[in-house]
Amino acid sequence: MIRIVHLADAHTLPFWRRPITLLFLMAMATPVALFTWLALLNNFVIEVANFDGSDIGWLHSVREIPGFLAVGVIAIIIFVREQVLGLVALIMLGAATAVTAWFPSMGGILTITMLSSIGYHYYETVNQSLQLQWIDKARAPQTLGWLIAAGSGATLISYLLIVLTWESLGLTYNTVYLLSGGFTALVALFCLLAFPQFESPNPQIKKMILRRRYWLYYALQFMAGARRQIFMVFAGFMMVEKFGFDVHEVTALYLINLVANMIFAPLMGRAVFRFGERNTLVFEYIGLVSVFLAYGGIYYFGWGVILAATLYVVDHLFFAMALALKTYFQKIADPGDIAPTAAVAFTINHIAAVFLPALLGYLWLISPGAVFVLAAGMAATSLGLALLIPRHPEPGNETRFCRFTPAPAE
Repeated sequence: MIRIVHLADAHTLPFWRRPITLLFLMAMATPVALFTWLALLNNFVIEVANFDGSDIGWLHSVREIPGFLAVGVIAIIIFVREQVLGLVALIMLGAATAVTAWFPSMGGILTITMLSSIGYHYYETVNQSLQLQWIDKARAPQTLGWLIAAGSGATLISYLLIVLTWESLGLTYNTVYLLSGGFTALVALFCLLAFPQFESPNPQIKKMILRRRYWLYYALQFMAGARRQIFMVFAGFMMVEKFGFDVHEVTALYLINLVANMIFAPLMGRAVFRFGERNTLVFEYIGLVSVFLAYGGIYYFGWGVILAATLYVVDHLFFAMALALKTYFQKIADPGDIAPTAAVAFTINHIAAVFLPALLGYLWLISPGAVFVLAAGMAATSLGLALLIPRHPEPGNETRFCRFTPAPAE
């Protein structure tokens, strides 16, 4: 029998069955499958399927289609509770990741990538909604920072095992994918069975909504999705294609990123709390403009592998500051808008992600440096948008163009 517990009563449960514990378990389970898949992906597709820049672009375009269709979550939560949908989707991500190496052809990789992507994007849409509903506004920046650090810690253990055993034990892609995906699926299944269903005090609107007063949030989400794709698709691909990184070397680079995230993500949460969303995002975007221009310099001026690896780590740290975008929306949103807007925003975030990787894959064949210069332009656009965030965002004061007036319905 399903047990429903109101959030106000969750403190009476044992700590291991409370909402915050569930959020941390999901935060630790998700990246084990997702980032292990990403860490091995470039080597796997180049060595097994002979991918070039165009092929990897198409792969990531296919991977982002479910993100573009994340608005479908709104229709599903009419019949299925958000918590259940999120955990079922997480099981799907783990299961699809586990069997990735069983399909070593272009068609097979695209198919299994689509399945794992449906799991991840539907899970992440629901996860963002639950985080903003379950975490108090006053503690949100710090708690979100700790959730990022927890995910990094879990993935760190996975990556350490890969680095230490890939060559010594002669691991195969199949073994690593099975273990990482299986772990994620099992943790999600445990969460599905062991936790009660938590009831938010604010019923969520279960239809698609687009509110004019959220326009800046939508615009920031669109630009974030566009530039993030360039990093995720081509920065790692560059390390393998241009500098010949092996699996354990790519994974070691991810390890450095994880350790840095574990240290700095909680500090970034504190920075958002102290300096506000606008200042934090402005700092992030200035840094990203610099990093992407330096990526371009690697191709135009022949800068070396040490700089490329350093930029890769710094890039990761700047992206982690994007938690400020979540807390900005939490402050301006009506409580009942969180779930439908999370789905709409996730779709907006993935509009460019569907076509950019494939198009830029062709540009990559002509001029890889131009891809990163384009990303710098996108980061500069985000900087301009971030400057429109008020110092103290709230309903009725969503942008610097607003005055402190009651928020309109639309």
